[in-house]
Amino acid sequence: MLNAQLEESNIGVDQARLDAQGRVSQAEAQVAHAEAQLAQAEADYSQARYDEQRYTTLAKDGDVPERTGKQAETTAEAKAAAVHAARKQVDVARGALTMAKANLSNAAMRTSQATAVRKQILQTQSEILAAEAQTEHARAKLREVEADRKDLEVVAPIDGTVATRSAEPGEVVAAGTTLVTLVNLNAVYLRGFIPEGEIGRVRTGQTARVYLDSAPDRALEAVVSRIDPEASFTPENTYFKDDRVKQVVGVKLQLKNGAGYAKPGMPADGEVITD
Repeated sequence: MLNAQLEESNIGVDQARLDAQGRVSQAEAQVAHAEAQLAQAEADYSQARYDEQRYTTLAKDGDVPERTGKQAETTAEAKAAAVHAARKQVDVARGALTMAKANLSNAAMRTSQATAVRKQILQTQSEILAAEAQTEHARAKLREVEADRKDLEVVAPIDGTVATRSAEPGEVVAAGTTLVTLVNLNAVYLRGFIPEGEIGRVRTGQTARVYLDSAPDRALEAVVSRIDPEASFTPENTYFKDDRVKQVVGVKLQLKNGAGYAKPGMPADGEVITD
C-alpha cells in the first residue's frame, strides 16, 4: 500500500515537473516577446524624440507651423508612455517566468503549505504588475486621445462676429478649408477717394468723420489710417462722366467706435478735417 502511494506520489511529482517545465518555456517565450515589444517601443520613442527636437526647432524658426512642433512634442510624450508601459509588460513577463521557475524547482513540494503561500505571493505580485501595466497603458491611451482631441479644436485668432459659416459641426473638411468668416465690428473702416489735387491737405492721423446712409445725421468719429502711395482713376461706380476722367487717391478712414451701427459693405460718406 505504501509503495503504491509512493509510486503514485512520484508519478504526480513527475507530472507536476513536466507541467512546470512547460510553463517555464511558455514564460520564457512571453519574456522574449515583451522584450521585443520594449525594443520596438524604445526605437519608436527615439525617432519621436528626434522628430520633436527637429520640428520644434523648425517651428521656432518659422519653417513649419507651430502646430506641427506641438504635435511632434505630443507624439514624443505618447511614445515615452508606451515605452514605460512596455517595460511594465516586461516586468510582468519576468514575474511570470520567476513564478514558473519556482514551480519547477518546487514541483516535489506542491502539497506543502509554504509552496502554496509562495505561489500565492508570486501570483499576487504578477497580478499587481499586470494591473499597473494596464493602468499605465490606459493613461498613455488617454493622453493620446486628449492630444488628438486638442488637435481637432479650432481657435479663432481674434474676437469677432460670425458673418458666414461654411462648414457644419461634425463635418469632415480638407486642410485649408474656410470654416467660418469672422468680422471684428470694432475695427470697421471706410474706403474712400479724394481728388488728387486735394490730397496734399490730408495726412495720416488726421481727424475724420463718417456718415452712414442709414444715419446721415449721426457723425461717427474716425481717423485717417492710410493714404495710397499712388493715384488712380475714379472707381467705376462714379456716375458723372466729368468726374470719371479725374484721378483720385484712395484713403482709409478707421472708425474709432462703430457703436454697432457700421458694418462691412454699408454705403457711407467720409469727411476729413483739415487745418
